[in-house]
Amino acid sequence: MLIIHSDKTRDRRTQTELCGGQLVAPFECPERVDYIIERARQEQLGEIRAPQSYDLAPVLAIHDRDYIEFLRGAWEQWKADGHEGEAIPNIWPSRRMPGRHLPRNIEARLGYYALAGETSINADSFTSALLSKDIALTALDHVLTSGESAFALCRPPGHHAAVDQFGGYCFINNVAVAAQRARDQGRQRVAILDIDFHHGNGTQDIFYTRNDVLTLSLHGDPMDEFPYFLGFAEETGESDGTGYNVNYPLPSGTDYATWSKHLEQAKARIRDFAPELLIIALGVDTFENDPISSFKLKSPDYLDIGRRIHELGLPTLFVMEGGYAVEEIGINAVNVLKGFDNA
Repeated sequence: MLIIHSDKTRDRRTQTELCGGQLVAPFECPERVDYIIERARQEQLGEIRAPQSYDLAPVLAIHDRDYIEFLRGAWEQWKADGHEGEAIPNIWPSRRMPGRHLPRNIEARLGYYALAGETSINADSFTSALLSKDIALTALDHVLTSGESAFALCRPPGHHAAVDQFGGYCFINNVAVAAQRARDQGRQRVAILDIDFHHGNGTQDIFYTRNDVLTLSLHGDPMDEFPYFLGFAEETGESDGTGYNVNYPLPSGTDYATWSKHLEQAKARIRDFAPELLIIALGVDTFENDPISSFKLKSPDYLDIGRRIHELGLPTLFVMEGGYAVEEIGINAVNVLKGFDNA
């Protein structure tokens, strides 16, 4: 399997994450990619190729232009206003402050565009997000032109990034950018299957009123798990998109026997939709030892996940999302790809 990767994904190394009332070292760290690429090389998974560069047109096809311009200038404005730490949101337009006006102040702008307060912005955040989408688009173009599957080793991840919001370590929604480009390149129907522990709220937001992109997500119950306010089973789409958004919220402690039953349900929906392309939002934070998740999957289970996805018989793009048990993330991510390749 072709792997698209760049060592420059390591450049974004933020120092602070708000967690449990403390500023801690971020769980989303460069070492995540190091472990994956090292394991891929050990297993001789496939050729590793650098990404091509793409302009902003694929990004602006799904993201709000003002939001992208905010990301482009946020760090410079933060520093120009005299702040010495990393840019972390601390004020939001709440339920009784609807946010009809976007203030000039950078702290207010951060909160306006932020999903949550755990994701800090530094000097490398925007350029790293652009590189991440380049990785996804390069892998996608290989799938579209060759019919072969590919793995986009993206960092930062993307599935929490909505039309005009960042958070959950995500700035640009890589799977959504790829899905829209596939549509623009002539694919009539695209399915996105998100197997990250956390709900792909951004992906749902982007495609919620559309019937050309089927979105499915297996994730921790949002009554208990981030991002909390989206990802419930009754959220099935609106307008033309009614019936084209499918959520499988699962309780804390879910094991592979239960999880895989819901994967089979998702596969049945994908078969009925008959897409021309399948995009997997590949999170492996469903692992039993992941520090910010609560499912109980084990490393061998990821081989079976890959095998089950292969059974769909579709051109498949894997896009890296979450997974924070750093020492095991390489084993688990590569196991999915090995299971798929060897099926």
